[in-house]
Amino acid sequence: MKIIKALLTLLLIALVVVAILFIDFTYKTFSYRPREVKADAIVVLAGGKGRVEEGVRLYREGKAAWLFLIGVDPSVRRSDLYRPRQGDPSSEGVILEKNSRNTLENAIYGRDVIVQKNIRSIKLITSRYHMKRASILLRNALPKDIAIYPHPVDTKNLKETWWNHGGSFSLLFSEFYKYCMFRAFFLMAPGELRQGVLSVSSGG
Repeated sequence: MKIIKALLTLLLIALVVVAILFIDFTYKTFSYRPREVKADAIVVLAGGKGRVEEGVRLYREGKAAWLFLIGVDPSVRRSDLYRPRQGDPSSEGVILEKNSRNTLENAIYGRDVIVQKNIRSIKLITSRYHMKRASILLRNALPKDIAIYPHPVDTKNLKETWWNHGGSFSLLFSEFYKYCMFRAFFLMAPGELRQGVLSVSSGG
């Protein structure tokens, strides 16, 4: 009987800890605010609605000298996503990375194209719910001296009243779980993603 009570107590403590960590994760997710800062490059993790459009908008406004679109479909051409108008930056500064298919690969292949251009600071664009996981992966893949400025894109499938919206709760908890897995991995294997060999993975 005592063993059962002890197990139930441990289970309750574990649930409380998870709940506290999840609430903290959610609070920080909604706390991200775009910073009005000019960076060397805008890095867009393609795949979510509004991400590429926001990256192109910032590039047109001269917020960075480079625009990296990471995880673009292999069939997409640069001209499909960016066509300079009069007064716009050149399309030569737009780099498409077409090999990665998930967030981990985004970080690995994105690291390679970023480092090749000697970038010292980036604006990271992805969906708000995805930002913490994307940030921890890029932070552990890129050299430590490269500054990362989160620039979240809001989507209709994530509501601020997440506790009252089943889809938002499921989305946030799924991201929380994946984030925790990667955080635990980096605690055990710090610097693992920085040991990769640079490869050419950009295209036009």
